[in-house]
Amino acid sequence: MNLKMKKLFVLFSLTFLMFGLNAQNSNCPYKYGATPEDSVETLNKTSYFRTFYQSKNYKDAYENWQYLVQHAPCCWEGLYTYAQNMFENLIKAEQDSTKKQLLVDSLIWTYQVRHLYFPEKFTEGNGMGFQGFNMVRHRPASYLVENNREQYKKAYSLMTQSIELEKEKTQPTIWDVYFQVALKLYKSEKDTVLLIDAYERATTYISLGIEQYNEKIDQQLPKFENLQQRKEANQITEEEYNKNMESLSKDTARSNLFISTYKKTLNNIEIGFSPYAPCDVLIQVYTKKMPSIRTDLVALQKMLTLFQKADKCQKNPVFNEGLEIVHKANPSAFTAYLMGRSMLQKDTVTNTEYQLAIQYFTEAVSLYKTNEEKAGAYFSIANIYYAMNNFTEARNACYEALKLKPDYGQAYVLIGDLYAASGSRCSGGDALPNATSWAAADKYSKAVSIDPSLDKIVAEKRSALRFPSQNDKFIRGLNNGDSYRVGCWINESTTVR
Repeated sequence: MNLKMKKLFVLFSLTFLMFGLNAQNSNCPYKYGATPEDSVETLNKTSYFRTFYQSKNYKDAYENWQYLVQHAPCCWEGLYTYAQNMFENLIKAEQDSTKKQLLVDSLIWTYQVRHLYFPEKFTEGNGMGFQGFNMVRHRPASYLVENNREQYKKAYSLMTQSIELEKEKTQPTIWDVYFQVALKLYKSEKDTVLLIDAYERATTYISLGIEQYNEKIDQQLPKFENLQQRKEANQITEEEYNKNMESLSKDTARSNLFISTYKKTLNNIEIGFSPYAPCDVLIQVYTKKMPSIRTDLVALQKMLTLFQKADKCQKNPVFNEGLEIVHKANPSAFTAYLMGRSMLQKDTVTNTEYQLAIQYFTEAVSLYKTNEEKAGAYFSIANIYYAMNNFTEARNACYEALKLKPDYGQAYVLIGDLYAASGSRCSGGDALPNATSWAAADKYSKAVSIDPSLDKIVAEKRSALRFPSQNDKFIRGLNNGDSYRVGCWINESTTVR
């Protein structure tokens, strides 16, 4: 086949491919261009764009990008995937303010259209969020001045629409900017309702996002165990094991990163919100709202999320009324947990109220989806039993929490506290005075070994322990390093020291 024939063959192949893909997206009459020659040029420009982008030559990458989005906007999703980074660098480098804003226009345009060209890859909601994000990030500061807030409001509106479409899938980057915008609008317009709505929206969906990734991690754990079992049974090769382990580890690490980022974002939002909507403001707003939302479970649920951040607010009749309505109509782990907490909010808690709280937290355990949430509920139960002086049940609840979350260092701290408080109830007979402190110290050490952040707390607790005297050890023939069985309800072995 001569050179001319080869070229015709390539053009024919491209034409066939081009028309074969046309039917997939009505927004792209020609995926690679209107003619076979255009298709060849598109492939060349795509190659140039990738090369220049990867070498961080964003100016030349942009020139090829311009051709591609004008002649073949559906040729490759990378035109939109890489747009944010490319334009960030171009905008930063551009000194001319007019040209800079034209670049911003192009960046925002990519988020307006990318879901039309690649609906299987991009969503309209996500694109709307990043339109607003980039309007706030790259438009002139004049948009924020007192007499020219329309564009700023438009950015806020776009992000709000995006959030309602994406819900818990909203990116942390959007949440950060969204709430900053809400705060600025509140400061200029003193619209408390707008700020509360933004906060409710953020805390509701971010919490759902955290829950979603915790569920993914829980689903991954059996896969790790199964993979290990298959390896030990020689059902897979070492290479297959390593490959699958690497994939599972990356997925789990990614989920943990999202959880960490979401939690950091949520914490920043809560810190930003707290000065502008104290408890008395929330009570005032929702006392007026209650008659109109009493039958609106969604609105009541958002109110509960908002009020639960402040203990004093939870003692308010508005909160308790909303909580009882929601839990009765649609009981969930969230409302069961809050019902349990509400039993403990009184100045003097009776034994009956302690028992009711345990029932509600137990109900929450049965309704929670993730191990971390269930472990937290068990830990609450353990603390209630501790307050009731039922040390055995308190320890049992701690171990239930640890079954679900083996790195729950606070559970070991609580067991240590139970042991440390058992000196008087475990004395008498030939029992070694203060031997319970050895058992307590063991649990404190275990807590720090799995959660080093508890080191300071544990150090203070250790310093308060009273250990057996040298004389008491000598009388019983005990030497440092010997094993000693702490009896009473503890009934555990420890080490003489």
